Amino acid sequence: MPSPSTPAYNTLERLQQRLHRLRHLQSIAHWDQACNMPPKGSEARGAALAEIASLLHGLGTEPRLKDDMARAAQEPLDELQRANLREIERAWQRATALPDELVQARSLAASRCEHEWRRQRPANDWTGFLENFRPVLRLARQEAQLLSAQSGLSPYDTLLDTYEPGMRASSVEAWFADLKSWLPALIARVASAQAGQPVIAPQGPFPREAQRALSEEVMSLLGFDFEAGRLDESTHPFSGGVPEDVRLTTRYREDNFVQSLMATIHETGHARYEQNLPRAGLGQPVAQARSMAIHESQSLTFEMQLARSRPFAEQLSPLLMRHFGAQAAFEAGNLHRLLTRVSPGFIRVNADEVSYPAHVILRFEIERALIEGDAEAEDIPGLWDEKMAAYLGLDTRGNFRDGCMQDVHWAEGLFGYFPCYTLGAMYAAQWFATMRRQMPDLDDRIARGELQGVFDWLREHIWQQGSRWTTDELAQRASGEALNPAFFRAHLQGRYLAGPA
Repeated sequence: MPSPSTPAYNTLERLQQRLHRLRHLQSIAHWDQACNMPPKGSEARGAALAEIASLLHGLGTEPRLKDDMARAAQEPLDELQRANLREIERAWQRATALPDELVQARSLAASRCEHEWRRQRPANDWTGFLENFRPVLRLARQEAQLLSAQSGLSPYDTLLDTYEPGMRASSVEAWFADLKSWLPALIARVASAQAGQPVIAPQGPFPREAQRALSEEVMSLLGFDFEAGRLDESTHPFSGGVPEDVRLTTRYREDNFVQSLMATIHETGHARYEQNLPRAGLGQPVAQARSMAIHESQSLTFEMQLARSRPFAEQLSPLLMRHFGAQAAFEAGNLHRLLTRVSPGFIRVNADEVSYPAHVILRFEIERALIEGDAEAEDIPGLWDEKMAAYLGLDTRGNFRDGCMQDVHWAEGLFGYFPCYTLGAMYAAQWFATMRRQMPDLDDRIARGELQGVFDWLREHIWQQGSRWTTDELAQRASGEALNPAFFRAHLQGRYLAGPA
């Protein structure tokens, strides 16, 4: 309940509730654009989304807010309210650095580029994509420069900070340099070890309706609340919406059910985080997800740590047989070998757990160069080809569809997001290591289908904390230390070279 002794803070809270409700509509419009909108609706939808972006920006930058925040800071706020005020001030600082014209222009350019990307990617049409992408990059650079002038950070750091508050490219670069020093050798060692471990390939086809039914059953097993969300289909899997109404998407291939299933499990991790954020502060920044690396740690806890583990294969095996029919490939041991097979490929979202970081590293290096002005849009294919060859030994020359056009992020102007995937994998390994210390029988529980211990730990230490703490403090409270990449290396070596999990 609002307190009469905190009038300025109460005013700020009311505004945040209004912004939350408008963002709810914005998120559903984005979801519909990806899942249902007819092609000829693109221009009108882009204009509508730009209008909403302008409205949100205007409400969030009203001149009186500066005085409201200053007065609220002097009011008798409790710890949670002060954390909320910290997040409100952070958002206000960023928003006030950007003119409304830029916010609208960015939204329009991103909508146009993303919509055209859907047909240009299958057509391998880099030239057509480039025409729409240049304005997206130009506007992202303008945003980064304005934020840099305000904050004193480098242009790329200001965009990284959008998704991962407090993170700097220098830290990411150091962690990724360490990864590059041992990851290629690990990939080679695992590939050599697995050469003597034959895997039975599942025999399709796998009908789309059967895949969808399987996905929904696995989502239920993982605790997804279908009263507060739904599963649909889109060009690129994603999770969106708001805690009260979470929208997930996946994509299906009738010759390969694994891609769809793992994408669904990944997005379910995101969704469970959103569905279990603290309801007491719903609509306030303090009740929102802490950061995108923490968000990705939830999707990767579900997809990599849990779903690709040997114990979880015991749960998946009978489900596959029920939906697709019995076959030797679905035996739990073979299924685990299938889900942990290391084979570097072109597509990031289909990558195995060991080679996946290489996909993220090359994107981080390219987008940093783009934003800092060390590379231009025209340079992307060459940089991509060079890094794919160096990091994964793959030739992508001329293959734009499965190369630099495969992700939607840059088309949507989401620069600074990619590092969060591997930072999230590092956090996920840290969370599971902590769970195993606290629950020594965790793997036995998972094999029996008792997943509640995992969910309870995540709910208590991550989900219900929202943005109450800084990211480092959240990690410290959850696991006893801030992010430590050593857990990730130990996890990969333990699973892929030493055995079972």
